[in-house]
Amino acid sequence: MKITFDFEKPLAELQQQIEKVKQVEDKNKLDMSATILELEGKLDAAKKELTYLQGLITRKDEMGGDNDDGRYMTMEDGGMSMEREQLSQMASRQISFIDHLEKAMMRIENKTYGICRVTGKLIDKARLRAVPHATLSIEAKQMMNK
Repeated sequence: MKITFDFEKPLAELQQQIEKVKQVEDKNKLDMSATILELEGKLDAAKKELTYLQGLITRKDEMGGDNDDGRYMTMEDGGMSMEREQLSQMASRQISFIDHLEKAMMRIENKTYGICRVTGKLIDKARLRAVPHATLSIEAKQMMNK
């Protein structure tokens, strides 16, 4: 029996966005292949991490952690609760990352990818390689941090 979590849904939606971007690329004869490959790689990594987290959470349930109401809490149960909370935080970060990637794919589809939302200038390619979902140029980011 496969257990699914709410945070798995964005992965399927991101895969659909990648397919839409490929169609837009073909239709408009744009070369976004490197960007699409990079985002697909990030998506694959996100899926692997999500599967890993899912396995850890499932294993905790099988060990009789917090969900077993018919016994007393021990120190180990408290440790398991803390670990489960950390896993939930990691899953939450993963959901946020997947959301950022989905939005980047939408910007590619809308032809606004790589344009700073504050200055309207192109974002440096090195920054986009480092942070493919960036919406701010380094200049705009520095202005916001002041």
